[in-house]
Amino acid sequence: MVDTPDTSQFQFTLLHRDGSSHARRGRIVTPHGEVNTPVFMPVGTQGTVKALTPETLKDLGTEILLGNTYHLYLRPGHEIIRDLGGLHQFMNWPYPILTDSGGFQVYSLGTLRKITSDGVLFQSHIDGSQHFISPERAIEIQESLGSDIVMCFDECTPYPADFAYTEHSLTTTIEWAKRCRNAHKNTHQALFGIIQGGIYKDLRKRSVEEMVNIGFDGYALGGLSVGEPKDIMVEIVDTTTPLLPEEKPRYLMGVGTPEDIVNSVYHGIDMFDCVLPTRNARNGMLFTNNGKVVIKHARYRTDELPVDSDCDCYTCKNYSRAYLRHLYITKEILGIILNTIHNVRHFIRLMEKIREAIENNRFESFRRDFMRRIEITT
Repeated sequence: MVDTPDTSQFQFTLLHRDGSSHARRGRIVTPHGEVNTPVFMPVGTQGTVKALTPETLKDLGTEILLGNTYHLYLRPGHEIIRDLGGLHQFMNWPYPILTDSGGFQVYSLGTLRKITSDGVLFQSHIDGSQHFISPERAIEIQESLGSDIVMCFDECTPYPADFAYTEHSLTTTIEWAKRCRNAHKNTHQALFGIIQGGIYKDLRKRSVEEMVNIGFDGYALGGLSVGEPKDIMVEIVDTTTPLLPEEKPRYLMGVGTPEDIVNSVYHGIDMFDCVLPTRNARNGMLFTNNGKVVIKHARYRTDELPVDSDCDCYTCKNYSRAYLRHLYITKEILGIILNTIHNVRHFIRLMEKIREAIENNRFESFRRDFMRRIEITT
């Protein structure tokens, strides 16, 4: 049976609003612990954040992870995870977990999937086997995983898409959300609705109205960072976020870069996830407070400095750029581990600084200084 601790139900408390922006400081309570917002969730696609142990993640300041419903459904299977005690026990992470519904991964399959009003028929990217996920099935899978926050099954609208297609896609997402709400039975799990509507502001507004009418524990902005220009993404976040209920957490799915996070916090977003810190670490690209470091470059061959002199992570305290370059060039596993430790800590530390700035009513000046540094180093 899945472990469901007998503690408080899901709660979100808005602790402070920044005096010069829409930035918010809050706290989420789940059966597996508390989460301070704004928060960044490292992505544990297949029950692991690549290259890091759960203990390391906790030491880096991680409070909540994201698990991937689609991938865990295919391997090892949600029934196996359920029978082994649920995802928390399976991956030895006794803290909060959010699972996405698999909608984005199904969208990514392209020609390998067929969307109907009932759900999605798709071929596994692993062995070509046929599968069908309905809204009810998506909830069943996530309840078996035992995550603290589960997401409604949605259709992730591609970019570009014309108004007619986007409107039909949104109607499907709304109907699926109703079915997810009806199928959701586990009171230990919070259920978030997903706002779709592509790049069309009136459709986004309709989506918010419909989702709020159905009623969820939190609301996510989906269908962004799927190829649209950055200015359009910012505009959609800017115009849609204020429409969401203030008393509920707001989650921007799949975003993003540090500058995307800072700008989105400014507009009132509370939760973020992205594969960027871990994927870029494996590719030798490291985030710093003074721009990005591409560690394979020859200029670092004899560089005695840490990746970031202002960083407090284990990597920066103990290793030079020269050593990290050596590990990358020789394809040593340790290089990926050390790079990932640094990048994840960079994102977690960014959120700590953001929360502190909000608490002290100086987020606008923090954002201005942050963006100035980005402009100087790019």
